[in-house]
Amino acid sequence: MSLIDLRATNLAREHVAHVHGHHQLILATRGATELSIEGNGERITGSRGCLIPCAHHHEYLGDGRNRTFVLDIPVASLPVLRDAGEIERLFERPRFFGVPPQLNRLAESLMQQLEHCPALHSEIAALLLRALYLHLESQALSAQGEAYVAGRDGRLDMARLDDWIDRHLAEAIHVEHLAAQCALSVGHFHARFRECIGMTPLAYVQQRRLEHARTLVNHSALSLGQIAALVGFRDQGSFSRAYRRAFDASPSSERRLN
Repeated sequence: MSLIDLRATNLAREHVAHVHGHHQLILATRGATELSIEGNGERITGSRGCLIPCAHHHEYLGDGRNRTFVLDIPVASLPVLRDAGEIERLFERPRFFGVPPQLNRLAESLMQQLEHCPALHSEIAALLLRALYLHLESQALSAQGEAYVAGRDGRLDMARLDDWIDRHLAEAIHVEHLAAQCALSVGHFHARFRECIGMTPLAYVQQRRLEHARTLVNHSALSLGQIAALVGFRDQGSFSRAYRRAFDASPSSERRLN
């Protein structure tokens, strides 16, 4: 492997699980990939990326329609790289991060340049890393997320709430957690959520759990018990019952049809 290896690729509908000895950045410009680092799973999209330090177990499953930057940095290369200190800070811990529209547009532009001028891959990789570092520093993002405040017009920032929910699908999620992300009291948040979305917050969380589960049922080799745990059900039986109520088919029967 060279000092930095950058490639634009499509992550296929194939479940892959591995560990490697280099740092890795995953950044999509379109499509989606389900990715889990040490059991903490999220969806990689144009608005969500991840940093995977070396020696951290991870697994992923693409949707077959994504366009994704994969950037590998061998640990042995770090001392001779420009901005080595910044790169080391980027990979201090595994983390998922939000990708704002301007960073997504930059990534898309750089992907086109990489495809037209592959010889410039080191320069393009350095520019991408620098832009990401500056973005994360300016936003002071952490793996635990931020507090999300409702807008003055009374509407909730659902894209950001969705990000928080998806990061915690494997855990118990209570209305108190969601209200705290919006800096609202539980009662005020519950009433505003029902008014804006047309269902209770916990019904919405259940819906997102099952949407993620359906992707994994249809496009992964994970067992139903593993899927149930990944999306936050206490056992396979309760997962199957909720799945049938939502989709009029059991997860096992739906999997057999695909």
